[in-house]
Amino acid sequence: MNYFAHLVLAQPTVASKVGNLMGDFMRGVREEQLPPAVRQGLLNHRLVDRVTDEHPLVIESRRLFSPERRRFAGVALDVVFDHFLVRHWDRIYATPLSAEIHRDYRWLREGAILMPAPMRLITRRMAQHDWFSQYGDLGNIGLALDRIAARIRFANRFTGIIEEVDQHYAELEEVFLTLYPVLQQAVAEHALEIIPSAE
Repeated sequence: MNYFAHLVLAQPTVASKVGNLMGDFMRGVREEQLPPAVRQGLLNHRLVDRVTDEHPLVIESRRLFSPERRRFAGVALDVVFDHFLVRHWDRIYATPLSAEIHRDYRWLREGAILMPAPMRLITRRMAQHDWFSQYGDLGNIGLALDRIAARIRFANRFTGIIEEVDQHYAELEEVFLTLYPVLQQAVAEHALEIIPSAE
């Protein structure tokens, strides 16, 4: 799962949102120095990643990609799963998508002080350019994947992988629709974070 799913599977607190996203920004971070609630969010992030990566359908779906792009398949799937979360939001959650997105942006702005500098920069851009609202368009997902591929330091042929996503769109959509409830259940069962009490 990518940024949006990690935020949605977090608890509704600033520390949890920051911790659940921080798993993708750990370079130079001393984990033992993080506030406990942020560390709990980080553990939840790792749980979501582990359940995703080990799910048989996810493992099998990587084989849908061509050999020259298969090494990039895990990254592509993470971003594409955010696309499917946006596309199927109304069948999964009662909260309006726009409300969830803007609430998450607000929590990230409030939590900027807890973030390493690269994460602050990315989350600022995320909110300024409203990345999540654009995730429902497959063309935007393709542009995002091409930007990620361009940052890879070794020569690769990953650019244009969205063509293969489009070719297997229905199969990947079914993988997401099967996987996401498994993730929700894993987060609930492991309960790695302190769940805020209702006031």
